Amino acid sequence: MLVAVILSILMGGAIYLYKLIKPPPPRRCGSVNGPPVTSPRIRLSDGRYLAYKVRGATKENAKYKVILSHGFFASKDTYIPLSDEWLQELSIFLVTFDRAGHSESDPNPGRSPKSDALDIEELADYLKLGTKFYVISLSMGSYIAWGCFKYIPHRLAGVALVVPVVNYWWPSLPAKLSNKVFNKLPLLERWRLRFIHYAPKFAWLLQQRLQLPTIDLILKENPKIFNKSDLAIVKLLSELPSSDKGKVEQQGIYESMYRDFVVAFGSWEFDPLEMPNPFPEINSSVHLWIGDEDGMVSRELLQHVAKRLPWICAHQVPDAGHLIIHDKNICEMIFKSLVFGDNPSLE
Repeated sequence: MLVAVILSILMGGAIYLYKLIKPPPPRRCGSVNGPPVTSPRIRLSDGRYLAYKVRGATKENAKYKVILSHGFFASKDTYIPLSDEWLQELSIFLVTFDRAGHSESDPNPGRSPKSDALDIEELADYLKLGTKFYVISLSMGSYIAWGCFKYIPHRLAGVALVVPVVNYWWPSLPAKLSNKVFNKLPLLERWRLRFIHYAPKFAWLLQQRLQLPTIDLILKENPKIFNKSDLAIVKLLSELPSSDKGKVEQQGIYESMYRDFVVAFGSWEFDPLEMPNPFPEINSSVHLWIGDEDGMVSRELLQHVAKRLPWICAHQVPDAGHLIIHDKNICEMIFKSLVFGDNPSLE
């Protein structure tokens, strides 16, 4: 009798725990009671839908086809301070898209650097961008660039990694350097990332207490994380009309923001720092952009990445923070250096 009671209690506890760690189902766009579909989308080979947006020169007239991967808590409508006229003048056809689970793109339970790189390849083929195209990856969304280097290097004309997030658990990252940078993070952020890396399912259970960082929370926990230029950009963005307001996480925070952290800081099936030059026989353009005063991504880690991978051209921007893609002058330099192979002066 006692054994039966104990087993019943244990089973009940296991069921209760399972319900706690099981994420809520996503609210897919276009489904019953789900958010509406307002953007063009393609159907991928696995049945998911991917939403996208195009700008700039017409595809037929453009010399350069560029696909941009947005950062954290953003979408295909992320603010890029380049006019259509400027893009047309430079003959750039720009494609932005919602990464899986964001805004109007269907969630992907198996999301990884590989899956998102293959999403980009399918999008490029659907839009008939040709055999090669350029990729720009921003901040958290830069895991896609590493996936592109690994899985579709033959499709790349060039890549720009803009203030890319570095995974503290990449195997070849020196432990001394990684620990030094990691231990500078606020205590709550360190515990948040440890749970996400080592126990992502249980981290979802704890996320109500260890909140995922928003701009407001980041500033509250670490008010010095944004430098002067970042704060000016935050103010500018707050004054601009936002076409994706309330849409980024509309299918659920788990499949958008939370899974971003799981993918970016999880265990990868390859080590970027051991990656050979993906373009040994061709002159492709690969650029790494570093904010000299970036409070979100460690300058030391990015400098180490550039040192380990000499086929990447690194640009360290003086007095710049994390939000450099939203600075018009820097944004123009990023695009020009990518498609023209320029090495801009940052003085």
